[in-house]
Amino acid sequence: MSFGDPNNPYGQQPQGGQPGYGYPQQAPQGVPAQGGYAYPQQGQAYPGVPGYPGSPMPMPGGVKGARVILFILGGLQALGGLAVGVGGALFATALSGSSSSASDAGAVAGGVFVIVGIFLVGVSLWPILTAAKLGKGRGGVRVSGIIFGSIQTLFSGGSLIISIVTLGGLHDSGVTPFMFSMLPALVSFGLGLWILIGLANSAASVYFRRPLY
Repeated sequence: MSFGDPNNPYGQQPQGGQPGYGYPQQAPQGVPAQGGYAYPQQGQAYPGVPGYPGSPMPMPGGVKGARVILFILGGLQALGGLAVGVGGALFATALSGSSSSASDAGAVAGGVFVIVGIFLVGVSLWPILTAAKLGKGRGGVRVSGIIFGSIQTLFSGGSLIISIVTLGGLHDSGVTPFMFSMLPALVSFGLGLWILIGLANSAASVYFRRPLY
């Protein structure tokens, strides 16, 4: 029997043996070993899965809340601007059939209301566009939201102070009208403050400095 015959199935096998099929072989020196097929190697990233390198960072809760408030305030401001503009146009139309002086006064007042309405609609684009870009924006979008929240808080806080000073002496009217008169300014102040806190905290700072993929 010849042990060197390659066609002999019972011949002597090479000393090195065949590599096993179920277990990975030891890699040569200088070559990193490969792991199994079911588990990722160390440092390997799964895109889209939070916690793995290279995955998109989720939006913090404060930024989400500020984004919703910006959309709401922008929508309400746009609706208010439309109402003011349409009301001014209707007012001017209603006085157009009156005397000359009344018609002229109505036209001027209606034109002022229309201009104010157009201005309010234009300004409403600020919070709406800021909120729309918060998901993919950088620090400039964050600064835009902080400035809007600051202005919102400043004006609503001033309106709240004026309401308190004006209605402070009306003790005979009871508590209910006092609270209802302050409610719009109080809600506006709270929403503006929420925008500031949501966009100015450390979590928002880290989020807006994240790498974009």
